[in-house]
Amino acid sequence: MVRSFSKDPVTPELVERLVDLASRAPSAGKTQGWHFLVLQDGETSKFWDTTLPTEKRASFKWKHLLDAPIIGLVFADSAAYVARYSEPDKSSTGLGASESSWPTPYWTVDASFATMTLLLAAHDAGLGALFFAVFSGEAELRKLLGVPSDLQLIGAVAMGWPLTQELSAGGSSEKGLSASRKRRTPSQITHFGKW
Repeated sequence: MVRSFSKDPVTPELVERLVDLASRAPSAGKTQGWHFLVLQDGETSKFWDTTLPTEKRASFKWKHLLDAPIIGLVFADSAAYVARYSEPDKSSTGLGASESSWPTPYWTVDASFATMTLLLAAHDAGLGALFFAVFSGEAELRKLLGVPSDLQLIGAVAMGWPLTQELSAGGSSEKGLSASRKRRTPSQITHFGKW
């Protein structure tokens, strides 16, 4: 995850290519019920003004995160899954009845898969990217951007060209606090045959 960006723009064509790759992530019934709202130029300022007001920025550790030329908002659309599973080839599952019919909210799962694929594609293209939660200002942001209320906000993706450590004076390019936690070993994660 990259937290320091240059202000250099990312072309719409590159963003489209990354989203195309992300659209190839696994999707229940090939529903692909996710949306990526791209904010760039002055729109990113509106995002930060809404979610990280000016008075909080003095203590914000990653000053160059605010320089990311793109903030993408990932949304999951549960209604698309109910509609898809109401179609003849899926109706026997019973999942087309309502959201509550689903034991697992695959709209969240699929949007998350797509987001991870997007992050990997951005890295492969030489971009930096950071996935983060929108902890404050979501209602105001939705209103400002005209986002339908029934879509689930998965999170935000900052994207742009990474700022090298030497150039990031006045901001931090160091890792987040959680990065120091030890990674679990495969033997702690994997269970063969039974728990």
